[in-house]
Amino acid sequence: MKKISLAILCFILMQQLHSQTGTNTSLSFLHTSGQDMVNESGTKVFLKGVGLGNWMLPEGYMWKFGAGGDRPRKIEKLVADLIGEEKAGRFWTSFRKHYITEADIKRIAGLGFNSVRPALNSRLFLTEGENPVFVEEGFQLMDSLISWCRKYNLYVIIDMHGAPGGQTGQNIDDSPKDLPELFIEKKYQDQLEELWVKLATKYKDEPVVAAYDLLNEPLPVGTGAAAKYKHLLVPLYKRLTTAIRKIDARHMITLEGFDWSNDWSLFDKPFDDNVFYQFHYYCWARPDLMGDIDRFIKKRAELNTPIWVGETGEKGNTIYWSTTQLFEANNIGFSFWPWKKMDTENTPYSIKKPVNWDLIAEYSKGGAKPEPAICISAFDELLENIKLANCVYYADVCNAILTRIPGKIEAENYGHSGYMQSYFVTDTTARSAYYRKTEPVKIGLDSKDEKQFWSEQSVELKQSEWLNYTFGSEDGNKRKLTIRAAAVNGPAVLELRMNKRKLKVKLSETGFTEIDLGTVPVKQLGNRIRVFVKSGMVKMDWLKLQ
Repeated sequence: MKKISLAILCFILMQQLHSQTGTNTSLSFLHTSGQDMVNESGTKVFLKGVGLGNWMLPEGYMWKFGAGGDRPRKIEKLVADLIGEEKAGRFWTSFRKHYITEADIKRIAGLGFNSVRPALNSRLFLTEGENPVFVEEGFQLMDSLISWCRKYNLYVIIDMHGAPGGQTGQNIDDSPKDLPELFIEKKYQDQLEELWVKLATKYKDEPVVAAYDLLNEPLPVGTGAAAKYKHLLVPLYKRLTTAIRKIDARHMITLEGFDWSNDWSLFDKPFDDNVFYQFHYYCWARPDLMGDIDRFIKKRAELNTPIWVGETGEKGNTIYWSTTQLFEANNIGFSFWPWKKMDTENTPYSIKKPVNWDLIAEYSKGGAKPEPAICISAFDELLENIKLANCVYYADVCNAILTRIPGKIEAENYGHSGYMQSYFVTDTTARSAYYRKTEPVKIGLDSKDEKQFWSEQSVELKQSEWLNYTFGSEDGNKRKLTIRAAAVNGPAVLELRMNKRKLKVKLSETGFTEIDLGTVPVKQLGNRIRVFVKSGMVKMDWLKLQ
């Protein structure tokens, strides 16, 4: 038998290692380059990921709880009250072990995301009290997460969601006294610096870590916290950055504005050469309305750094599609919030609600205390339900986030490249009354159900007007194309141009009709449909490719 050369043997061993560990491990350190993020070879990297909320920092709304369980320390107290301290201790260890696992990370990567943003509660890493000490469990969880992300090629943005003392004075950061004590008591700033130094020391040589998110959503305006303490925010950021840079010169740092991340008025010239700025983007208006991001884009030009959306979501597929399409059109990465939560249809995964969970939720709102046996059974069931294999997957949600089919493209979600690129209308002085109010495409409100979290819109077009839609595909297979449209004031003709093919649609009914246009070829990337009105006037509700 011929001898195997050393090079061939090495290749075989590497292939075996590759097959055992999942994807390749080619991630390199990221750094800012003007308004882009790039890796060590200078290639641009566009971060699009999911937030790992409710894992290391449980949030009451994701548990369906009221005021008695609106933040981690209250949820912990409630669980101990219902099942006893000893069982509660075991519950939390198991909860954190199973809420996010390697299976979640593998799935996140497999779906097409490239990053995660874990929300940290400082109490899981550093004890409270006069002489705080580091807690091993938190660091072990982070070590596991980073090892899984290394295996499946995902970047990690470490998010300080709950700082010592609390940075908001609200439930979202586990504030003990409903005050932003981080900015009131110097000892908490000392503890936060100590924790960031510890994290930087551990992960300074880890390229899987993309960035340090120093402080989540500090100092809301509505409570008066911003007016009192916002002058302390940038000095604190500078202090933390200085401490980190003594240990770690390579990782990016991301800074959030005050008032839920979105007021950047304190930011002028960047004080570090590897920093980017972050805002959070939620569209909770009813009827649906796309929020304006022009002020962030203008500030990016002034700062000449990347900008990024650390949180977006908590709505419905129409908003998700348009939102991420808007971000990509403007070179803004994003992290969808959250990856999963209980009993929902607007996250990629939903955790099934345990039997009798409503009794526990009612107790958190001041209701009667359930029997211990009921509570023990419900919390045991929750520990099974949080495992990814037992959760419900919503492909439509994930595809909307990633602007791909199979799925429905709402008519109002034409592209974001502007006049003569994504749309043409004859009257450019007009403005839509709904949804995209800064643009001249006529968007009408068809229904606004107060019981729903979203509304229904349609687009009205006249002869010679057109809209462009762009999308990807999960697999590139042929898809059945359907359009829902109606004629306005007499017969009308639409022409659909898709990937160099033309399809004609004749409309005579003034009520919406679903029209089957047959099977069409689809590419995985770069699909485009232009809807052109050849004659008459048309209302269009959606396009569907399934």
